[in-house]
Amino acid sequence: MDAQGKVALITGGARIGQKVAEVLAERKCSLALVYRASRDAADASVESARSKGVRAVAVRADATDKDQVAAAIETTINSLGRLDILINMAAVYLETPNPGEADWTRVMDANARSVFLFSTLAAPFLRRSGAGRVVNFADWLPVSRRPHYRSYTPYYASKAAVLALTESLALEMAPEVLVNALAPGPILAPPNLSAEENAKVMEATPLRRWGGAEEIAKTVMFLVETDFITGECIRVDGGRHLY
Repeated sequence: MDAQGKVALITGGARIGQKVAEVLAERKCSLALVYRASRDAADASVESARSKGVRAVAVRADATDKDQVAAAIETTINSLGRLDILINMAAVYLETPNPGEADWTRVMDANARSVFLFSTLAAPFLRRSGAGRVVNFADWLPVSRRPHYRSYTPYYASKAAVLALTESLALEMAPEVLVNALAPGPILAPPNLSAEENAKVMEATPLRRWGGAEEIAKTVMFLVETDFITGECIRVDGGRHLY
């Protein structure tokens, strides 16, 4: 599918999401940036897109609330006229050494319920476009079937749920809508990462570097442009899963 002239809704558009929005805008794809707390990032993406002659809006919504999700989709349709591409990036990465029910609910809702709500509520509009795309964000760990790190049980389970949702929704939404996922690995170094911690990551990554947001944007565009891949997940991890 050619993204030019289409409309994409992106949830969780801070940091990596801003690069994805930038690349879509360069393809002349209109944008709806859905945010909960990162308004500055959403506004910056809107301003950047408009500077390229692309229509764009920022929409505030809690991706775990059904009514707010429905309202965000409605605002997108009313503002931009259609919906062709849904990119589910909203997520939390939470360390939970002794997870309780509240931790489980918070992480599962943010990472999996949000994907379910946006995908199912957007489905009628994506089908109407005739060539809809859904791109979900998983994680290299559950794709590799290895938790690897302690204290992240709810997170690991939530991203495994994203994989299951991707496969099931791909079947349910075919043939009009293609549903795929990508699984990032070492993409952007955390700001508080020590030199020792960074060295450990590099040692465990065959390509010996952080990928950068550009690599995620490239993969998103591949999944938008493909016409014959659905229900798939691509690891973007520099070979991290090989160790």
